[in-house]
Amino acid sequence: MNPSRLFILRPVATTLLMVAILLSGIIAYRFLPISALPEVDYPTIQVVTLYPGASPDIMTSSVTAPLENQLGQIPGLNEMSSTSSGGASVITLQFSLQVDLDVAEQEVQAAINTAQSLLPKDLPNQPVYSKVNPADAPILTLAVMSPDMPLPKIQDLVDTRLAQKISQISGVG
Repeated sequence: MNPSRLFILRPVATTLLMVAILLSGIIAYRFLPISALPEVDYPTIQVVTLYPGASPDIMTSSVTAPLENQLGQIPGLNEMSSTSSGGASVITLQFSLQVDLDVAEQEVQAAINTAQSLLPKDLPNQPVYSKVNPADAPILTLAVMSPDMPLPKIQDLVDTRLAQKISQISGVG
């Protein structure tokens, strides 16, 4: 027997089935969680190295590059980005969502230890790593300035009035 024939011969049952499917969909839709920024813990580690007095070029060639070579070999690494500035190097490692961040943290420490011999001998401290969550970064940063008011008065105004008004907006916190 043809399946469509069954629905054609029983229009009342077909209508009831359609209504049941429609109601199930409406009920399921109401239970769907909706969020503009869903909470996802991205496995991300940031490696920071300070080398006071070093130029950005020296930081890139003698600090960032050797660390990137070692860190780039870590399994599960999806993306690596780095910034070298005067006296500082910041390398951000983003791993796939399936990677256990504690295991990745151990592998980052091992890679830093391996790269230690390639880093400058007069580096004051070894590179420091920390777990970071990019979702915790601020979405909006405001700057307030005035040609007439002194800075302490601006800070007081922002802390007492502006910050309180902004914190009352739903979704801010």
